[in-house]
Amino acid sequence: MQIGALRLSQQHIAQAQCQSPAQVVAHFGGMQGQDFPGVKWSIALRLHQATQAAVNRAFDEAKIIRTWPMRGTLHVVAAEDVRWILSLTSPKNLAGSQKRRDALELDDKTLARCHQVFIKTLQGGQQKSREEMYAALQAAGISVEGQRGYHLLWNAALHGLICFAATADKEQNFALLEEWVAPAKEKTRDAALAALALRYFISHGPATLKDFIWWSSLSATEARAGFEDIKSQLVSETLGKTVYWIAPDRVAPQEKSSVFALPGFDEYILGYQDRSAVLDAQHAEKICPGGNGMFASTIVVNGQVVGTWKRNFKKSGIDMMASPFGAMSKKEQLNFEQAALRYGHFMGLPVRVV
Repeated sequence: MQIGALRLSQQHIAQAQCQSPAQVVAHFGGMQGQDFPGVKWSIALRLHQATQAAVNRAFDEAKIIRTWPMRGTLHVVAAEDVRWILSLTSPKNLAGSQKRRDALELDDKTLARCHQVFIKTLQGGQQKSREEMYAALQAAGISVEGQRGYHLLWNAALHGLICFAATADKEQNFALLEEWVAPAKEKTRDAALAALALRYFISHGPATLKDFIWWSSLSATEARAGFEDIKSQLVSETLGKTVYWIAPDRVAPQEKSSVFALPGFDEYILGYQDRSAVLDAQHAEKICPGGNGMFASTIVVNGQVVGTWKRNFKKSGIDMMASPFGAMSKKEQLNFEQAALRYGHFMGLPVRVV
């Protein structure tokens, strides 16, 4: 089984199968979104000739939503999925933050006050920047020093009160989720567990149950329950002692050489607890130096991470610099140049590989 090649196909990197940013995001259930420019490229590279403007438009039209669902970290989810996914994942994430709340001196009364401040600040279709949200809290006598401000935004988002909304320059403003996102059909908890599990294995397969438990941030018991409900819709293959699951109608991997320039927090890397199938352990430090949580942009050749890349914006366009872990063939270098040109099309700027 060619795990890397199959994942490139199932993740729609090797073969774009969606027609819009919303379809891409819905396919995954959620896409890692800490790096806003990066997640926009993650979405676009899974479409035919998509531009940053097109992805921005999907955010601005509330078709895709950025908030804190899986693992309590920023992800992008489809508008129709945001409420049921938050309802499914938030309880465990909120319960796990109790010590942090205590350290920040944020009791239930203070959190309730903050929620009221946010409602008053945003109601009526208002959108505010992070700084404006902090200013509203401070005006109400609530300190945002240290990490308090960020935690208050995070807490309100997990309760389904606020979310990121329209794009503003390089970031997004906040809005009330109830006002920004159109109502959608609710799911029972059991149905939500099954739906999230199916989305994960269809989009991320071949993947393991441990990968899903980690990715979803659900308890092992709940994640297994969701998996058991949809297991009959998947097929498995065992390599060594590891059982991988994937959709039975998986797309066959492309045989030709493929080179992709992925952003740092792409699901191809971040979507799994065990990344060894596509990333050699000896290079893990180069992807995330010191395990600091900051992931470099990667070069993927035939399913394997073979290097990193950086960009440098100039008046004349973008310089892209490749840092391969080893020698790249002439064909691979040429294919990387094509991947760079694709990124340039996304940004609407000329690109030069240096």
